[in-house]
Amino acid sequence: MSGRPTATPGVSVGDVFASVRAGTAATRSDIARLTGLSRTAVTMRVEQLLAHGLITERAEGPSTGGRPPTRLAVDPRAALILAASVGASRAQVAVCDLIGQPLTGTEFDIPDGHSGQEVLTAVADQLDRLLAELGPGTAPIFGVGIGVPSAVDMTTGHSMNPAGLGEVAVSEFFAERFGVPVRVDSDVNVLALSEFTHRPDAKDLLLLKVSTGVGVGIIAGGALQRGAWGAAGEIGHIKVPAAADRACRCGDRGCLETVAAGWALLEQSATSGHHLTGLPQLAERAVAGDPDALRLVRAAGRSIGEVMAAAVNLLNPAVIVICGDLSQAADPLIAGLRERIYQYSSALNTRTLRIEAATHAASAGVDACAAMILDHILAPAAINTRIGGIPASTPR
Repeated sequence: MSGRPTATPGVSVGDVFASVRAGTAATRSDIARLTGLSRTAVTMRVEQLLAHGLITERAEGPSTGGRPPTRLAVDPRAALILAASVGASRAQVAVCDLIGQPLTGTEFDIPDGHSGQEVLTAVADQLDRLLAELGPGTAPIFGVGIGVPSAVDMTTGHSMNPAGLGEVAVSEFFAERFGVPVRVDSDVNVLALSEFTHRPDAKDLLLLKVSTGVGVGIIAGGALQRGAWGAAGEIGHIKVPAAADRACRCGDRGCLETVAAGWALLEQSATSGHHLTGLPQLAERAVAGDPDALRLVRAAGRSIGEVMAAAVNLLNPAVIVICGDLSQAADPLIAGLRERIYQYSSALNTRTLRIEAATHAASAGVDACAAMILDHILAPAAINTRIGGIPASTPR
């Protein structure tokens, strides 16, 4: 019996590209072995990808007789990707190559009172400026990946939370501005996916972002959970007794954010006579041992922990990962979280639970946004459409 695998359906040029991108096929022989395609069929698909500049094929070393060995790889210079991680008070933007590496980027503050449309315009203007810095002759733009501080309707790409950008057509705005495919998701979801890539064994993970707002990204069974309308994880607007009748920026009252979000903590600090420039300064004071700052951060952790305890009982995560500006004061924040989670959750759900600070870099938001759009525009079907690829039904 031959050891050659039987040809399987669905091996289009896009599928071949996917195997090269994933690193499972580094040579033409690898492709033939993995797919069962004939040498001629492999050549047709590889030559089409080479002709469109999507991959490179370079000699690995000197020839020992006959054709020198060659290696296939995605060509990072083939196209540009625009990525933007937009928070409630700050945005990071970058221009990346086709493997998601930033070529240039910047960060800027979002002034209070800016409308969602003004924020999107500022982000697009910054991206245009970065593109201009790269100069003429740069590669074409293939797509835009955006993370926003709001729940997102995944069918329309619209931001839905009035406490974030408001109800703004994010996907449509960037598609019209740059004329390319756009992918939009909430900032906590893209960060949860980013953290999951660093913890592949943690199939059940909660990413808790504590910054200007409070939200959770949910990885359950190794998959991101968005909910029916993209609003899963909006814990900042759960009603809690400690909030009493405090007005929230979402227009409602009694939300968790009114006692634990960054904007509320800065207001509380100002009431105590400490007028801070922003949440990072509050975190710095807590790390330095300032008693008022420590009290605020730990109290925020306790309030969030009361809500997270229900999530722990419901979802039984292996790890809760903390990120956001307030996570810079991780010790007191996690101490408050742990206190309430262990108090209100069942022993069965907490016996192996880990609560820890994020491991990703400061650029994790834009990195995850780049990865999100790359997975969309470099999917097999998208590659076939883009280059008129050889369909799966082509004879082998």
